[in-house]
Amino acid sequence: MTASPTVQVRRVYAPPAPDDGARVLVDRLWPRGLSKADAALDEWCKQVAPSAELRSWFSHDPTRFEEFRDRYTAELEDPERAAALDHLRDLLASGGLTLLTATAHPEISQAAVLAAILRA
Repeated sequence: MTASPTVQVRRVYAPPAPDDGARVLVDRLWPRGLSKADAALDEWCKQVAPSAELRSWFSHDPTRFEEFRDRYTAELEDPERAAALDHLRDLLASGGLTLLTATAHPEISQAAVLAAILRA
């Protein structure tokens, strides 16, 4: 019996791990102070990131995370974002997937929301 591919969430500043699988940055903006070489990415999928307006409203406030999750999930129905989400599903099906974000608290980020959707 083979284990199904897993999806993980990590900070983009953390070094790659052997079990990362495809490493995909899911932020709209490039992380500050990080070179492309140091990021060790396979892809930057900014099309799946939340809108600038939603990101600004949320501002990584833990008290707003539930509403952020609901609003972001609704945004993922947009055709461009839905196609990017389907691409992430394809990457996951091909092997492991690590969603990367620059936020200090990845557990309350779009990467966490995406991981939950991909695990469902």
